[in-house]
Amino acid sequence: MADRDRPHQLQVHPQRQFDGPKQLQRGGPSTSKILAVLGGLPLGGTLLALSGLTLVGSMIGLAVTTPIFIICSPVLVPAAIAIGLAIIAFLSSGALGLTGLASLSWVINYLRQATRSLPQEMDQAKRRVQDMASFVGQKTKEVGQEIQSRAQEGRRT
Repeated sequence: MADRDRPHQLQVHPQRQFDGPKQLQRGGPSTSKILAVLGGLPLGGTLLALSGLTLVGSMIGLAVTTPIFIICSPVLVPAAIAIGLAIIAFLSSGALGLTGLASLSWVINYLRQATRSLPQEMDQAKRRVQDMASFVGQKTKEVGQEIQSRAQEGRRT
């Protein structure tokens, strides 16, 4: 104790005073929680026992039927493969049918939109062709005048 620099210190924390049964009810679990636990424990235990019995029964059934499956496997395996292929074919035909319907719907909507906007696009194309024709005519006229002016200059010299 001689190696300590400070003497022992005592810390005092204020405590609440006991209010009686009201304080016990606030601090502990409520009655509904206690009843839920008391009701849930037997129910949970029963369900756990039933699941264990189900597991044991499944294992016994598997042990009994495995030899029968092995003996009948030359018939069961091809039958399972055939059933699996039939299910796959049915599902794929449905998926391909839906894909075809979706594609057909898209094409029909595209054609409807194209026929609505076709007259406007034709008018725009006509205007572009007319503009290009007038531009080419103007350029041709300018080039012709330039050739003519050079020809006249060539005659003078």
